[in-house]
Amino acid sequence: MPSMPFDRARTLRGALAGAVAAAVWAVQQPLDVRVFGVAYDDTELLGKALTRRAAWPVVGAAVHLANGAAFGAVYANVAPRVPLPSWSRGPAAAMAEHLATWPLVGLADRFHPARADMPRLAGSPAAFAQATWRHLLFGVVLGELERRLNPPQDEEVPTYEHVVSQNGHGNIEHAAGIAYPA
Repeated sequence: MPSMPFDRARTLRGALAGAVAAAVWAVQQPLDVRVFGVAYDDTELLGKALTRRAAWPVVGAAVHLANGAAFGAVYANVAPRVPLPSWSRGPAAAMAEHLATWPLVGLADRFHPARADMPRLAGSPAAFAQATWRHLLFGVVLGELERRLNPPQDEEVPTYEHVVSQNGHGNIEHAAGIAYPA
């Protein structure tokens, strides 16, 4: 298998995209706690694993952002080689990570130093759905931001209006074959 060249600038831009995506995840957590009804906070899980002092929110946020940055750095170097449309690579990578690591919540439920302060996650469909939402959001933000920060060198960055438009063609004039003079 050929080795992948290391591009420091691409990697740093990917790390930035991952940190921003992790920040979006962390900022929206209070909203999804209300939607899913599970008082599960990733920054609390991470922070209280390292300290039980009053600094756990800062420690947890720092670790969460660092994890996002590390994921983004790896993603930026791997994503261009993944045979998926560019808009789907971020969500696919995040969902793969989610599905691979979710079984570890059973260990957190059992061995986490602050397990008495947090809800049990294993076996909870609502907690799984909440974590799925968080990973999907992270993946969408990561993928789109990284794509914009690290555009392909050999081609223009495509727009995705045709994917989100109602008619699938970007605009009605294109779909109907109508050309208006400029």
